[in-house]
Amino acid sequence: MKKLISLLLAMMMLMSLVACNSGSSTTTTTEATETTATEETTATEEVKKVTLTVWSPQEDQADDNGNWLQKQCEAFAALHPEWDITFEYGVCSEGDAKTLVGQDPSAAADVYMAANDQIPDLVAAGAIAELGGTYLQEISALNSESMMEMCSYNGAVYGFPFTGNTWFMYYDSSVYSEEDVKSLETMLEKGVVSFPLTNSWYIASFYVANGCTLFGDNQTDEAAGIDFSGDKAVAVTDYLIDLAANANFVNDTDGAGITGLGDGTVNAIFSGTWDYNNVVEKLGDNVACAQLPTITINGEAKQMKAFAGTKVVAVNPNSDVPEVAVALAAYLAGKDAQQAHYDLRGIAPTIDGLNVGGNVAVNGQNLVIANTSILQPVVSAMGNYWTPAQSMGEAIVAGNVTHANSAEMTEAMNEAMNGGNEFSVQ
Repeated sequence: MKKLISLLLAMMMLMSLVACNSGSSTTTTTEATETTATEETTATEEVKKVTLTVWSPQEDQADDNGNWLQKQCEAFAALHPEWDITFEYGVCSEGDAKTLVGQDPSAAADVYMAANDQIPDLVAAGAIAELGGTYLQEISALNSESMMEMCSYNGAVYGFPFTGNTWFMYYDSSVYSEEDVKSLETMLEKGVVSFPLTNSWYIASFYVANGCTLFGDNQTDEAAGIDFSGDKAVAVTDYLIDLAANANFVNDTDGAGITGLGDGTVNAIFSGTWDYNNVVEKLGDNVACAQLPTITINGEAKQMKAFAGTKVVAVNPNSDVPEVAVALAAYLAGKDAQQAHYDLRGIAPTIDGLNVGGNVAVNGQNLVIANTSILQPVVSAMGNYWTPAQSMGEAIVAGNVTHANSAEMTEAMNEAMNGGNEFSVQ
């Protein structure tokens, strides 16, 4: 009897163990199924629908230039399946950013392009975001320290650089030798030179050549102001009066320079990498580039110097999707996008090591930045410079500034550049 009872108890315990193990297995399977379903639901919910507005120059969206912007945005979207992005495109040149973005930042693009000298105005308008974090670290590692400084204002970075921003000389190598283009006087003797004298971005190069300064020797001391005063500046104004009157000089406005290269009435122009394809179309194998020439003032050779800066991809701080906007801005300033920008439009990259082949314009830009340029001032008071400088160029070309009134007009221009009375020449 004892043996029978013991056997029955053993069987009951075994059945209990089997039942417990069976229940545990079922519970585990159910939990795994529920966990899998939850993960799938979470993954689906993490795909965020985003609308992103992006502005760029028209040339970056033109079919004959390969639709650079659209293609890069599509490539960016493919790299980020976590975002279901709808892109909306608009046209805004780098030079118009402070106006079009600054006038109503809340209605402007999430991402846009701008010239670095516009950063102070955009900051004041609350239209450009300070950048930081991993993306800034990555972009900084790809660019030189000086290039990143051009994107900075008051110690903070406000845009990712995507191309240098300066100008240099294109010339017809069948007319000029490499030695000829070292001197503007020699060039005027041997051929016709077109220069945008009425453009304030260019005209400063003559005044700086003869010792005039903008915000100190390093272009960063806002308190120092602009010094286009005294005999040194008057001598330049007198030089420009004679230049404008030279039969071999053409003021480059409304495409006169490019047109002249095409029909042979102009042999040299001053522009940037953005005009490379246009110049090649006109000059073919005769296209050549160089840094800026010297000019002769009071019997001495003086080196012309261009403003040098950068163009940046900027982020609007009013964006509803700042994380996506910053990521796109970094992508548009990255290696793949910069290489595509060069391949499609000849836009010189800021990142070393990219393939630019034998593009003479890239070489010309690099020579100017290295040898014949000054840093374009990134200070708010620089806004006082542009209109008086343009007015002086226009007045010289129109013949309203003469040797008789050049001293008076030069001093009036300098006063206006430093926030004084409005400068105008009738």
